[in-house]
Amino acid sequence: MRLTELTVRSLKSPEKGQKTYLDDTLRGFGVRVSPQGAKAFVLVHGRNRSRMTIGRYPVISLSEARIRAKEILAEQTLGRSRLPTTLFSDAVELYLAGLHPRNKPSSVQSTRRRLIRHFLPPLRRERLEDITASQISKIIDRLLDTPSEANHALVAVRGFFTWTERRHLVTRNPCALLQAPTRAVSRDRVLSDEELGKVLSAATLEESMFGSIVALLVLTGQRRGEIVALSGKMIDMQGKTITLPASLTKNGREHRFPFGRRTEELLRRQFQDGILFPARGSNGFFSGWSKCKARFDRKCGVQNWTLHDLRRTFATQLAALGAPIHVTEKLLNHVTGTISGVAAIYNRHSYMDEMRQAVAAYDAHLASLASALSQHLRIDATVPFQKVSGDST
Repeated sequence: MRLTELTVRSLKSPEKGQKTYLDDTLRGFGVRVSPQGAKAFVLVHGRNRSRMTIGRYPVISLSEARIRAKEILAEQTLGRSRLPTTLFSDAVELYLAGLHPRNKPSSVQSTRRRLIRHFLPPLRRERLEDITASQISKIIDRLLDTPSEANHALVAVRGFFTWTERRHLVTRNPCALLQAPTRAVSRDRVLSDEELGKVLSAATLEESMFGSIVALLVLTGQRRGEIVALSGKMIDMQGKTITLPASLTKNGREHRFPFGRRTEELLRRQFQDGILFPARGSNGFFSGWSKCKARFDRKCGVQNWTLHDLRRTFATQLAALGAPIHVTEKLLNHVTGTISGVAAIYNRHSYMDEMRQAVAAYDAHLASLASALSQHLRIDATVPFQKVSGDST
């Protein structure tokens, strides 16, 4: 029969087994129909008359399937080898295994989480070559309630399919023409003194890894991925400095910065030779962010804030305390601000003394916030950092 969109839609399901309806206009091309009514375009070709599945209907249309069938036959005529049959789940496993030598641990962790959580369940048994842009778009659309997650999920899956294209596992990248579903909006949330005091007090009193991580974010202004990956070998208790290796920082440069008394107190209670915040039962980093954050928000009473807002608040507080902008940027490990370009190459001054002065002033300011909050809530402001225990997540 001559296959058309109308005839494909009207094809009847067999009572048992599968039935293939061949197209009179293209040899070997047809539609296979299952007893449950599932339809898939197939192509029988080659010297051994091997059968391959082009894609499911209506995920791809008849015209798209016919074009793909002609491409396969043309490649065979020209002597090109057929792509290997690789399942999405197998390719993802290979891709994630190869990320570790080239990327920061935090980046690998976030990419792994997004591919496994959002894409692996619906695409696990799909052949790479069968996956379409429409399937990817539908998965991204389900994440639009969380715009940032939708954008990051697209970045993760696009990177994966770019890798499959370089490895010649696919001929076309289904993400090539997809655009970010939402426009990234720059946040400007800065916590007030009262909010910052509440967050730090709650983090100080909470006996959990998450509480300690939040406290360190407040005290140091570093990124979440950098703090959660801290290990004992990065901490110099005698010199009161932390050195983040280039493999961990966002800009790929080693970052050494001083810490104050409150940070020292926390680190001494948490200190160990290995990772300070490991995931329970594994060698990975702490996880369970969303659940811990929701629980922490209820405890501290501050709403509509993110962990990265603490970094912005840190910079704002230092500016209010009179710290020079170049000192703040050194503490934050920024390289695109006042010291950049040629100046960044020739200016090798570490500004360690200036950074220590800024950190001391910030520590004193936080102490005043804690004192004011304790008087308001009638609590003892001298409560030390509690001993940290692992979270249940």
